[in-house]
Amino acid sequence: MSPTVRPPSPGWDDLPVGRDTRGLRVMLSCPYSLTMFGGVQGQVLGLARALRELGVDARIVAPCDGPPPEPGIITVGPSTRVPSNGSVAPIAAGRAVARRTIEALRTFQPDVLHLHEPLSPGPNHAALVGTTLPAVGTFHSARAGRNGWYETFRPGLKPMMRRLAVSTAVSEDAKRQVTLTFGGDCEILPNGVDIARLAHGRVTPAPVPAIVFVGRHERRKGLAVLLDAFAGLEREAQLWVLGDGPHGAALRDRGVPGVEWCGRVSEEEKQARLRGATIACFPALDGESFGVVLLEAMAAGTALVASDIDGYRTVSRAEREAVLVAPGNATALRDALRALLDDPARRAELVAAGRLRADQFSMAQLAERFVPLYERAIVAPRASVG
Repeated sequence: MSPTVRPPSPGWDDLPVGRDTRGLRVMLSCPYSLTMFGGVQGQVLGLARALRELGVDARIVAPCDGPPPEPGIITVGPSTRVPSNGSVAPIAAGRAVARRTIEALRTFQPDVLHLHEPLSPGPNHAALVGTTLPAVGTFHSARAGRNGWYETFRPGLKPMMRRLAVSTAVSEDAKRQVTLTFGGDCEILPNGVDIARLAHGRVTPAPVPAIVFVGRHERRKGLAVLLDAFAGLEREAQLWVLGDGPHGAALRDRGVPGVEWCGRVSEEEKQARLRGATIACFPALDGESFGVVLLEAMAAGTALVASDIDGYRTVSRAEREAVLVAPGNATALRDALRALLDDPARRAELVAAGRLRADQFSMAQLAERFVPLYERAIVAPRASVG
């Protein structure tokens, strides 16, 4: 069924939507709670802001555990954490979520949907099954081999894939996950970052050189490897660990000296720590389709050390914007950190190159690239699920 005409709900009049509120109307849908830290959530929020700067009326429908973090968000309710890709995904599904999603679409009447991780349960499924609105899908996740979720539920997911007039992926790895199972075409549009927000703002100072890590405390993020490397660093330095996760308590119990466990922090504090750090380190082991946090560090002006994995090479090139080391190798990681701490000239080279590289992935440019894809989806033949 298609959304019907209804008057706007109270509160929308105060929403800033850019220069031309009479233009394109886009509903972005995120399956993950926007009050939880995550790369997909950050992309949805940032893209909506950038689209509004272009004059697009962009709103978001998603789960939220508490008040929505920004204007322009319609919450479908709280999330439940479920295992996904070696991590935990805060998603919301069920009849109540479907009703709230359809009501949000009826109220807003978007010209086009932009569904992030479009095959994930929750508001994305409701929008694809419950409407025939033009739809663009962006695939973010990647893992080694085939996607078990896609393979297991392929018969039910294929009709939803047909509903997507345009499919995009953030990297070659993410694209491969989709095309291996469903075939078809999938355009690559890398993730973006808000350059201005990251480059300027408050700085959290460090009394000694600081290494910053941002991410969930789980195996695939490689925090255990970083702790092993830092424990034998033999340099005056501090390690800032931002985030939380299922392995956090066990990792803290190691009692590695010089580590400040910051826990979950606001976006503002994360950016301030990135600006204040000497080195940003991201030692992920696998399962990363695109290194958004690497781009954030580069835009913030921080020298970068990271794992040499496919998803990170998409963003930072070895010895140009970053020092890349073999994943899981604590000795190699320690050597790279030590060498960079001892070489301020090399750090300055990486920072300068990183800023230039981050400019190529600005959120403003990404928004401009999506607008013609929305227009293409609007004029494409409509499909339905069923």
